[in-house]
Amino acid sequence: MAASEQDVLRRIDSTKKTSQITTAMQMVSTAKLNQIQKHTFGYRVYAEKVESIVAHLAKSHLISENAAGSEKSDDTTESTISATDLLKQRPVKKVGFLVITSDRGLVGSYNSSVLKQTEDFIQSTGYSAEDSVILAVGGTGADFYKARDMNVAYEFRGVSDVPTFNEVREIVQTATSMYSNQVFDELYVCYNHFVNRLTNRFHSIKMLPISDALVKSQDEKKEQGKKELMPEYETEPSEAALLQAILPQYAESLVYGAILDAKTAEHASSSTAMQTASDNAKDLISSLQLQYNRARQSAITTEITEITGGQAAQE
Repeated sequence: MAASEQDVLRRIDSTKKTSQITTAMQMVSTAKLNQIQKHTFGYRVYAEKVESIVAHLAKSHLISENAAGSEKSDDTTESTISATDLLKQRPVKKVGFLVITSDRGLVGSYNSSVLKQTEDFIQSTGYSAEDSVILAVGGTGADFYKARDMNVAYEFRGVSDVPTFNEVREIVQTATSMYSNQVFDELYVCYNHFVNRLTNRFHSIKMLPISDALVKSQDEKKEQGKKELMPEYETEPSEAALLQAILPQYAESLVYGAILDAKTAEHASSSTAMQTASDNAKDLISSLQLQYNRARQSAITTEITEITGGQAAQE
């Protein structure tokens, strides 16, 4: 067998093995996607309820820094997020961006898309790289910004395939602490929103500070054209205790929901990328098989011609 034919056979064999790997990875990603979608569906009910409550409080003018009080409530420990910290507003000198990416590759254009559009969003705010503070959730984003000498103030790696609520609390507490210590004056959460298995859409949500205007604007986007009478609230034991109970849950729901959404988009991108790789491998195998058959046919034809020529020479 000619050396070129052996090379083609080796390429066919290696491509088949690659196809088996990508097919297995596609099945794993699809299983993870189905699992996280079931989890996300249940969580969305809770998140929408929390957002609805906060929106009602905002419309009733209960959300303000004065209402939260200047001190933490008696039930607030050092590890608990303070409602006062979430409501503090000051002149914006630096902006924080909590960017959610994956810890691994093989997810198609998922990471490059969110990083590129985050860069565009940072530029659209009018602030330079010196005025931006990056909080990176995911190793790809952390490595990307470090390689470009961006101010990466915090990084969180190793988010599980189906993130738990406890994983988010550390992120929110760190972000709130940085905001309270004036590391930045605003915080945006940037991630890829899952639309369907083939489509992701970039989202940027303002997380800090929480203001009544912000919550109202988010609520109005969902209920355009709806008019309703808002009730007046009588709070017990106090407005500060009420805000201390609900606002940290609202902040946690924003970040946890974004991470769940981003992870769903990541699994969908991974499944699509592996399916594309498997399809490309099959196309390559077909092309190589045709190339091998032609080479083999040419070799056989050459051998027959040589035998016929030799026989004719002897006659």
